[in-house]
Amino acid sequence: MAMSGPQKTVVQLVGVVVLMGGLAWASVPFYNWFCRVTGFGGTTGVAEQAPDDVLDQIVTIRFDASKAKDMPWEFKPVEREMKVRIGETGLAFYEAYNPTDKPIAGQASYNVTPYSAGGYFQKIACFCFDEQVLQPGERVEMPVTFFVDPEIVEDPEAQYVHTITLSYTFYEIDLPEGYAALEVQADTNTN
Repeated sequence: MAMSGPQKTVVQLVGVVVLMGGLAWASVPFYNWFCRVTGFGGTTGVAEQAPDDVLDQIVTIRFDASKAKDMPWEFKPVEREMKVRIGETGLAFYEAYNPTDKPIAGQASYNVTPYSAGGYFQKIACFCFDEQVLQPGERVEMPVTFFVDPEIVEDPEAQYVHTITLSYTFYEIDLPEGYAALEVQADTNTN
């Protein structure tokens, strides 16, 4: 059965809308994958272990901390900077404190600058890989283990990078299911 002109146009328009919706839905995961693979926008990589090759070249790593405007935690790096050799494993800590009277959950986003170093800054372990929950008045030190990939010295855009800034921003997120039940139970016990 052949479609008339107006029916064919409606079917084509619906097809375009469905295609555009699918592309919009896939754009965020695709962009995240692209950034992880290329280091675009200062996105760091993830590695299971540091390389065996450690160079004599030193790079300064600076640590930066911020939080979303509605995040009630206090959040800062324990030390502002450290020097590591390229390929050497570094260990840094960030401190978070929950000054409120209720548990607060948070998730950290991160990047490095200059952006050209993003693909070479590799994290082995990081508090940013998981959501964090701090109890009322709780203060914690959260570690990040990292290295700068020796391949950075072969990249014409990144080979002269001598300082890399690792930045985290903490955002408040919903408490995991188990915490919400504990909070309700605590409220009923105090009344």
